[in-house]
Amino acid sequence: MNIGFVGVGSMARAMIPLLLQAGYRVSAWNRSADAVSGLGPVRVLPSASAALQAPVVISMLADDNAVREVLLAPGVLEGAVKGCIHIVMSTLSPALIEQLTGQHQALGLGLIAAPVFGIPAVAARGELNILAAGDPAAIEQVQPVLDVLGKRTWRLGEQPVHGCIAKIAGNMMISQAIEALAEASHLTERYGLSASAFIDVVTQTVFACPSYQRYGRNIVNGDYAPGFKLALGLKDVDLALNAGQVQGLSLPAAHVVRSRMKAAMEKGLGSQDWSVLAAVADSVPSLP
Repeated sequence: MNIGFVGVGSMARAMIPLLLQAGYRVSAWNRSADAVSGLGPVRVLPSASAALQAPVVISMLADDNAVREVLLAPGVLEGAVKGCIHIVMSTLSPALIEQLTGQHQALGLGLIAAPVFGIPAVAARGELNILAAGDPAAIEQVQPVLDVLGKRTWRLGEQPVHGCIAKIAGNMMISQAIEALAEASHLTERYGLSASAFIDVVTQTVFACPSYQRYGRNIVNGDYAPGFKLALGLKDVDLALNAGQVQGLSLPAAHVVRSRMKAAMEKGLGSQDWSVLAAVADSVPSLP
């Protein structure tokens, strides 16, 4: 079976070799064709429309604007092959997912929201957690593909927006975990206890989970080589705040994290891992 890709960023570059190894044929479109080089026998497509000629299409575009420019351009979805199943693995706003759902239904296309938890290194091992929501029959049809990419597919119901909001809420929680690690380690250091000793304790006891352990190591080592870039993290926190506002929720902790992220962005750290917000936690005035 051929799988079409729309958008080949760092996550897609980690996924595509796994699909090739599993025997799938892969064709891909990206604004810069150079992104596809070195991935193996991948057919480079001239347009996003061409990717939608495959029976299964995975889109991994960066944000809402990119999706609107690429997939919602006139004639793109309308030209998709009959019966195409579109798996959206980007983190998009609930409003855009709802719009995509309506358009896919009107055109007779399958839509599955399947954002993931995991960084490119995790994706390269096929160990992502996939948050899938959409038509159960469509999910069942593409489950072998998802099994190649992830260690578990979490089925979250028939409404694609539920996969979307689960990812947004989960990323909001990760950003707050980073903030908690930063604040707590700064507090212990002010009393002479090293961040290394403190973070070693909490990440092996009360917070013994991957996010605290991964980002705790980053903070201790001062190593913010990107796994998930700060600029993308800020985008996701903004998505959470906007989604909350639609439902009348203030999400105060998310506002605190956003202030740290914006401060780090202003220091030119947007391409660093989002845990770099720990490096500015002491320099941002407390919120009222």
